[in-house]
Amino acid sequence: MSIGPIAFDASLWDEPTTGIGLYTRCLASALEGLGVRLELFGARVSGEHPREGMGRTGYALARLPQELAGSQARLFHALGNFNLPLVRVPGKAYVVTVHDLLPLTMRETVSTAFRWQFRLWLARSVRVADRVICVSAYTEDALLARFPEVAGRTQVVHNGVDHVEAERLDATGEAFLRALALPKDFVLYAGSLDVRKNVGLVLDALEHLRASGKKASLVLAGQSWFGSGPVETRVGRMRAEGFDIRPLGYQSAPVFYELMRRAALFVFPSRGEGFGLPPLEAMRMGTATIVSNAGSLPEVCGDAAPAVRPDDAEGLAELIDQLLRSPGERQNWGEKGRRRAAEFTWKRAAEQTLAAYEVALTRKHA
Repeated sequence: MSIGPIAFDASLWDEPTTGIGLYTRCLASALEGLGVRLELFGARVSGEHPREGMGRTGYALARLPQELAGSQARLFHALGNFNLPLVRVPGKAYVVTVHDLLPLTMRETVSTAFRWQFRLWLARSVRVADRVICVSAYTEDALLARFPEVAGRTQVVHNGVDHVEAERLDATGEAFLRALALPKDFVLYAGSLDVRKNVGLVLDALEHLRASGKKASLVLAGQSWFGSGPVETRVGRMRAEGFDIRPLGYQSAPVFYELMRRAALFVFPSRGEGFGLPPLEAMRMGTATIVSNAGSLPEVCGDAAPAVRPDDAEGLAELIDQLLRSPGERQNWGEKGRRRAAEFTWKRAAEQTLAAYEVALTRKHA
C-alpha cells in the first residue's frame, strides 16, 4: 500500500527535550529513513505548519483540523498520549501513541488541571483513533482496563534506544565533566526528580549504607518537575549532613549520556513507567543498571538488570554495595544489559509504526 505523506504531530519539535520530544524526533528520523515523507504540524516555528504564537492545546483544538483538511496526507499521527483533534476530519485516518496512563493511575504525580485534561482528551482520542500505538504491553493493558472499547485497535511498539550512539561529547562538555571532579565509582540517577521516579528510595538507600558504615557517591542528573520540591529539600539536608550527593540539574544530551557511560552504576527505582527509556539507555552503553520491579521495567529490562521492590530501600542498599565492591559482577550485568538493549532500535519501531499506519488506512477506508 502506498501511504503517501504522513501528517506528523510536531508539537514538541522546538521545545526542550522531554521523553515524548525525543520519541518524536527519533521516530521521525527512522520513518524518513524508510522513505516515508512527513508533513510536520504544530511545531512552534519548524515544519510546514508551525503554530507560531499559539499554545499547543489551542492549536490542536482550533487550527489543526483546518490545516489537516487542506493537506494531501491521508493520516495524522498524534504523538503525545491524547492530542488528536476532537472532531473527525473527513478522509483522514487517525493514529495516536499512548506512552502511559500515569496521570490517571498515579494521580499525585500531576496537577489536578492536567489530570482532568488528560482524562477527557484521552477518552475522546481513543474513541476517534483508527489505531492506538502503545509503547509497552504494560501501557496497553492499563489502557484496555480503563477503555475496553479500544480493544482490537491497539498495537505495542517499543521505543528504540540506539539514538545514544549519535551523542558525542565536545571539548566544552569534556571540560565541564573534568571540572566536576567526579569520583571514580559513582552511582548515577538520571531523570526528573518527581514523586513517580522514586528518587527518595535512592536517598533511603544511602542512609542505610551510612548506618552500616558504608557509603556511596550519588550523582543526580535531572530537572525539577511537578512534586520535586520535597526531594530537593531532602537532598540539601543530606548534603549538609555530609552525604556525597551531587545534583547537576538538567544536562545536554551529550553530557547526560557521558555521565551514564562513566557511572559505575545506574539506578532507576521508578514506581511507574510507561516504557522506561533511561535504564535502557544506560544498558545500551554497558553500564550496570538497577531498576524497580514496577510498571513496564520488567518488560523492557527483562533479566538484564537486577530489580528491587519500589519500597525496598534495604534491598537497594545491599545491591548498590554489592556491585560497587565487585567490578566483575558490574561488567557481567553491563554485558547482559548491552545485549538486551540491542533488541530495541528505532528502525524496528518505525517499521512497526508504518504497519500501524497501513492498518489504520485500511480500517478507515474499509
